[in-house]
Amino acid sequence: MARLVEAVQAIAITFWVGSLWSTGLLVAPRLFSTLDDRTVAGTVAGRVFEATAVAGLICGVGILAILLFRQRRGAFRQTAFWLVVAMLAFTLVGQLGLQPVIAELREQAYPQEVMRSALSGSFAAWHAAAEVIYLVQCLLGAALVISVRTAGAGAART
Repeated sequence: MARLVEAVQAIAITFWVGSLWSTGLLVAPRLFSTLDDRTVAGTVAGRVFEATAVAGLICGVGILAILLFRQRRGAFRQTAFWLVVAMLAFTLVGQLGLQPVIAELREQAYPQEVMRSALSGSFAAWHAAAEVIYLVQCLLGAALVISVRTAGAGAART
């Protein structure tokens, strides 16, 4: 049973971090380089980022539950636990704090493209903040993968 729980945790981490990286580093840039209409590219990218965030919330809560199940109070002393908490917090800030503002700016600019409107400076600033938060999530995800891998290697040696 312990191996199954460990495998589920590994799959959840892989899916979450992999989706963060593939969405941010592959899908979104490809949309903007392929589609002529930047508004359509932004709308599709936004939907993909939203799906990635929902998947991340599900995976993150699942990972925390597994860590708490396996280690009880000892989970609070684990780097992986706090990395997941931080990733979840940044996901919530991005989805509940920044994305609604970005969407509102797009809506206010409609039918004009937001970057060609008087709101372009505001939009660029909020979008840059969202990008920084997403980058931090990706880096935390890398740290999570390394942390779990290192902890697993240490456990295998003992």
